[in-house]
Amino acid sequence: MAKTPEVGQAAPDFTLPAVQLVDGELVRSDLTLSEERGHPVVLAFYPGDETSVCTKQLCSYSSGFEAFTDLGATVWGISPQGIESHESFARKFQLRMPLLADTEREAVAAYGIGLGSMLRRAVFIVDAEGTLRWKHVAALGLTFRDVPTLTAQLEALKQ
Repeated sequence: MAKTPEVGQAAPDFTLPAVQLVDGELVRSDLTLSEERGHPVVLAFYPGDETSVCTKQLCSYSSGFEAFTDLGATVWGISPQGIESHESFARKFQLRMPLLADTEREAVAAYGIGLGSMLRRAVFIVDAEGTLRWKHVAALGLTFRDVPTLTAQLEALKQ
């Protein structure tokens, strides 16, 4: 298994299909990390749509969405499920952030979070220049980093 990139290194770039619920409509697009330069991006890798911990995690990030956007940050949820699964998940729970479909596990591999056929729950914060500034990779993934933890890391980028 590849190692996760180190803090201070350039964040591995990727392009993935995504879906986002915008004003009640599902909008599909391709998102590329390097095209997000100019503001921080929170990459929230999660094992699966509609699983217990993942649902709690993504719902908390969606509920706290303004805490991220007020800091100029974008949040992406990334998992191996396809776009159709993400559409159902986003609509069912009214998730506001884009959900990216890493069906080929390219981003999972680039970030070194694969665990056999699964993936580790992980969060990476990439700064406005594309440099990895913070990461948390769970050993078991039974918990997740909460909104205050992530926004504190984003606040630290401003200093």
